[in-house]
Formats: sequence, structure tokens, C-alpha cells
Amino acid sequence: MSSTRRQILSRTGASVAGIAFTGAFSELFAGGAAAAGIGNRGGYGPLLPDPAGLLDLPAGFRYKVLSRQGDPLRSGEGPVPSNHDGMGAFAGRRGRVHLVRNHENRVTGKIGVPTVPGLTYDPAAKGGCTALELDGRNNVLGERVAIAGTAVNCAGGPTPWNTWLTCEETEDRAGTNGYTKDHGFIFEVDGADPHRTGAVPLTAMGRFQHEAIAVDPSSGIVYETEDAFQQPFGLFYRFLPDKPLGGTGSLRAGGALEAMRVPGVPDLSVIQETGARFEGVEWVPVPDPQAAETPIRLQDFGPKGITHAQKLEGCYWGGRAVYFVSSFARLKDGSGATHFGQVWKYEPHRRRLTLVVVFGPSTDIQLPGESPDNICLTPSGGLMVSEDGDGAQHVYGVSRKGEVYAVARNAQALTSAATAAGGTPEAPEWGEFAGVTFSPDGSTLYVNCYTPGTTFAVTGPWC
Repeated sequence: MSSTRRQILSRTGASVAGIAFTGAFSELFAGGAAAAGIGNRGGYGPLLPDPAGLLDLPAGFRYKVLSRQGDPLRSGEGPVPSNHDGMGAFAGRRGRVHLVRNHENRVTGKIGVPTVPGLTYDPAAKGGCTALELDGRNNVLGERVAIAGTAVNCAGGPTPWNTWLTCEETEDRAGTNGYTKDHGFIFEVDGADPHRTGAVPLTAMGRFQHEAIAVDPSSGIVYETEDAFQQPFGLFYRFLPDKPLGGTGSLRAGGALEAMRVPGVPDLSVIQETGARFEGVEWVPVPDPQAAETPIRLQDFGPKGITHAQKLEGCYWGGRAVYFVSSFARLKDGSGATHFGQVWKYEPHRRRLTLVVVFGPSTDIQLPGESPDNICLTPSGGLMVSEDGDGAQHVYGVSRKGEVYAVARNAQALTSAATAAGGTPEAPEWGEFAGVTFSPDGSTLYVNCYTPGTTFAVTGPWC
């Protein structure tokens, strides 16, 4: 979206875009709840300014701050780390909820995840996960380190056995940036008992710039996205475990990593027509999953090559298909075409890939903001999309009719040291949203603000 349109929306307070939609859009909701509730309505009304200046929500909704960076962890292990990112919510005993939260810290991260014996992979790395335990009213009963010593933990995804797979979005090796071990792996985290999973890299799942995963609950196959901003762009992978659906720790048994090839399509960005389908999708064994000499996306996949895409990010399972997101593609970066966000659907039983939605100013679905990042299905059949761009950041709902409406806006503007000292304030900076997920009973939306790291619980008339 152009800056001019963003400025107009900002001045008028507009929060809903008038958009068209295509028949393919309804496919996003396959496997969700019956066509009811949020899936059929056009939102909850305008966002109201928060008197506390943290989170603007529609009338009837309220939030609770569960955790903020710099506050003490309840475990006493150190401060709450910075850079809150992907997150999963899991049912616990007696109505409790376990939240597992990523911290996308690089070596320059402001507050690293505290190192804990038995839960630390590389003491030189600042990333990892923390786990919150909540009661039925979203009161925080506990907060602790779940894994430490990992790097750039961006997103991930839940497993059918209620653990979290946290993904490192880096390919740094030991000796780079002070690291003592290789990075670029997936780690399994049990939010209820982190010591059950420890800090063991799932090396067979590949070493690359991981973003997110989704697990086929019938086969146990794990689908993985690679977030590569510059050429060579990332790939879409699947991991065939030797011990599928075996519960906690089963992924350590190993398996085979493959990359998706769409015959005749070397770059997904060139596909611009929603509803475009490709039959006979191929899966090609990855020559060297550990990328010992060459990054996987640069490896030799044979004379037919492999299919790339810029900024592969969000990933989720719905019905009998896996959905994944390309946040944007730009000609100036080397993509074959420009778009402002694609959502793709892959049906394993049909070996079929479908372009479901293209976002952007000249396409059917337009977010009143920048590119889509994290996407999740709501319990009642709609979508929640986290915006990742410049200016004020939002969580948007998308109805089954293709209507886009604002659900939350980050109202906390960061100020400079000069402002705090009484000087002239700089233009506000807005932390993006991440980790949007619902409680197991669907009553609460949990979401992170990336910077300053804050975890919110949002309740209200979800329907």
C-alpha cells in the first residue's frame, strides 16, 4: 500500500478496507468451524483509544498484560527476555493454559534468555523460549525459561502431542558472531515440563533459515517454511519422520527432508491469479540437510531445479491441507514478480498446490496496511492476520466473505532517551504483532508485541 493511502487511513481513523474477493478465498477456511460467528461477520466495530496507551480494541473487548520484557521471571531465573515472537497455547490440567513464547534474539538482543542448566544449547546465544502457566482467568501462575541458547527464534508451530517446535531463523555456524555451536535448527519444547524436551536440535529436519511449521495430524509429516529475504530465496519443505506421531521426542528418531518442486514454476511470485492450481507437485530429496558446505536453497536439485519463493513465513494446517504464506515479493530484490502477500494451499492427498489469496493494492484482497505475516484460524472459522510493516501495527480479522477488519492496534509508541529527558519526541515507532493464537477453549486471543516485548490476553465477545 502506498504511504499516501496509509496516511489517509491514519488521519481518518479508518480501520476497514472495502475490498473484493474471489471464490478461491473461501478455501482458506476449509476445515474450520461451521460457517458461523466471526467467519460470517464483518468485524466488531471501530477500535477505541486505550486510556493506558497500550492496546486499542473494539468496544466490549479488554486486555490483560501477562508479561513484559525486563520484568522478573516468576521462576527467579532472570528478567523476561526481549523480542517476543511466535507463540503457541496448550491445554493444561484443571483448565490451565501453557503458553510457549519465542524470543527472536540475535547476538545484539537487548535482553537474552537466561541460561539454565539442562535447557541451554549454546551459552553464547541469546534466543530461546519462555513458558507461562495461566489459570482459567488468565492469571499468571508461573513463568520460566523453556529453552535457552538458541538463536533468532522466529516462529514455529504446535505438534499433535501438545509440544511446540521453535525455529531458528539463521544459518550462523560455530565461530560466527561468537556462537560456540552451529545454528539453523528446530527444537522441541514442552511448555508444561521443559526438562522433558531439553535443548536438543532436531538436525534431520534441516539446517536453514526456518520460519514456521505445520504438522499433518494424520501422517505426522511436518511442513516447513524458509524465510529468505534475498536471493537465493527460500524453499518449502516437508519432513517425513521415521517415527511419525510418536509423541514427545519422537522427531529425534530422524527422517527424510524433501523440498517442493512445482513443475514449470521456478518462482512462486510469478503466479498472480487466485485459484491457479498445479497438479503433480513433486518432492525432491534434499542433498545435504545439514548444509555442511552449501545452504540448502543453493544445492543442486538436478536439471529440473527447485521452486523458490521470497519471504515464506506463516504456516498452518486446516482440514486436509497445509497453508503457507509468502509475505511479499519484489522485483527489485530479484523476484520474478511483485506482490504484497500470497497464501498457498497444498493438498497432500492430491499433490495439488493452489494459490488461494494475493494481497495488495492491485489485487483482490487488500489489507489496510503492509504484508501479512503470522496467520491463524480462529475457533469459529475466520482468520487472524498479523501485520508486518511500517507505521501503526494491527491484528486484522478476515471474514469468510473476504471482509478485512481491525481487531487490535498497538498503541504503545517507543520514545527516545531525549523524549524521556524532556526533549523533542521523535516520530513514534510501532512494534509489530506476532504469535497470535487462541486459547484451547477459544475464549482468549493471545498475542505478542515484538518491541517492546509484551504478551497480551484479549477477551471479549468472540463469536
